Amino acid sequence: MTDRYGVVGHPVAHSKSPFIHAKFAAQTSQDLVYEAIHVQPGGFAAAVEAFRAGGGRGLNVTLPFKQEAFVRSQTVSDRARRAGAVNTLSFDDERVRGDNTDGVGLVRDLVSNLGIEIRSLRVLLIGAGGAARGVLGPLLDEGPSELVVANRTVSRAESLCHAFSGQGTVRSAGFDALEGSAFDLVINATSAELSGEVPPVPESALARDAVVYDMMYAATATAFVRWGQSAGARLAADGLGMLVEQAAESFFIWRGTRPETLPVLKAVRESL
Repeated sequence: MTDRYGVVGHPVAHSKSPFIHAKFAAQTSQDLVYEAIHVQPGGFAAAVEAFRAGGGRGLNVTLPFKQEAFVRSQTVSDRARRAGAVNTLSFDDERVRGDNTDGVGLVRDLVSNLGIEIRSLRVLLIGAGGAARGVLGPLLDEGPSELVVANRTVSRAESLCHAFSGQGTVRSAGFDALEGSAFDLVINATSAELSGEVPPVPESALARDAVVYDMMYAATATAFVRWGQSAGARLAADGLGMLVEQAAESFFIWRGTRPETLPVLKAVRESL
């Protein structure tokens, strides 16, 4: 019997997840289908229950439902609890289990695909919303020498840093306070790309041989990637690899087998 999986979001038609999971299934000889399910705000709980009642085995959850997925999960993983959000639901038993694969997806893309050793690096994380919260714990687990969260509203950065203060060296800052600091790895966790903007990070915040990473992706270089290139970063990458790696972790949670991601990443890139 073919197992059913999917992704729920608003909007969701643009999602590459069905393409990615179809590639994973073919590569690992798994009998499954994966679909994109558009859900209107307010309809998340009903959509999940309908999918589950119809025999669905698991769902990925994208914006704007990750926090609601956390609340409605009956058990959650440690990484989901730290993130305060769920992007992977499993229905293998009588309970709904929530997990979060965003942070591990980012770290695997940086470390395994891009060859960035995070340990002892000075890291700047831009943004203090849900995307930043979802990756902050796994980044701290890698042991950077310093991690600074910069945000326009400094109080939000302060609140986020306070929540993770026992897990590593992390502090908050406004953008104007970044002058005079230099970071080896600069990660954009904001949605500024949606309006074609770049967060106001001074170019002086990039250390020599710095790496710039945008958690968003596009068919062409994002505005933040272009900024990093012009500012002299030795490497500027978008978040497509993170998308594929977090999907691979969800696939592993559901199917117990880990797909090879680089061929799928290449196929997704070519499809954009």
